[in-house]
This record gives sequence, C-alpha cells and structure tokens, in this order.
Amino acid sequence: MDVLTIGELAREAGVNVETVRYYERRGLIEEPPRSASGYRQYSSDDLWRLRFIGRAKQLGFTLREITEIFGSDDQRSPVNIVEAARAKLASVEARQQDLVAVHGRLERLVDLCESGDPGACAALDVVS
Repeated sequence: MDVLTIGELAREAGVNVETVRYYERRGLIEEPPRSASGYRQYSSDDLWRLRFIGRAKQLGFTLREITEIFGSDDQRSPVNIVEAARAKLASVEARQQDLVAVHGRLERLVDLCESGDPGACAALDVVS
C-alpha cells in the first residue's frame, strides 16, 4: 500500500488540500495516522473515497447525502447508493418540470413584451 501525503492525495484526487482537511472535519474521510514527524499518511482507500465524493458531487449529491450513502457503519452499500440515486433522480425530474414551466412563462413574457403591450410587460403578468 502506498502512503500519500496530503498534497499528493489532493493532487491525485483533483482537489485542494483545504478540501481534504474540510472533508476530514465533516467526517467524510477519517483522520489518517501520522508519521513520526506529524505528517498525515493517507492510503489508496482515502484516494478512492475522495474520488467517489467528487463523482457524487458531479451527480448533484450534497455532502450530507454523500455521508448518508456511506451509512452509519461507514461501508458503501449498493442498496444505499441505489436509494440515494433514485431520490436524486426524483429531485432532478421535479426540477426539470419546474424549469419547463418557467421556460414557458418566460416565452410568453417575451411574446407579450414584443407585441407592444408595455403595461402587461412591465407587470410581468405571465409570471403566475
């Protein structure tokens, strides 16, 4: 097993050193053992976890949700991941519906404003 310094870990994971420290404080990664001179010593498991966190964030998961994915026993479970992914998917679908509705209202507003009714345009009558 390779031992990584905090700088090496951060570089390999594509994050800032302060991000690693922040994730430690939040409990997303465990505080690693230290060398005799006090340097943090990270493992390949820590690197995997940081990369997992990065991928999960790209999919829209919050840090709280990522913590929940790992579960109370700190083991990543396919069941936890599937449940979280389904919940996130439902959230994304709801946001998509909201965006479609907003898009329609904005199109109506543009049409209204371009048609020359300044009173209705200024009142944003199509917003509701």
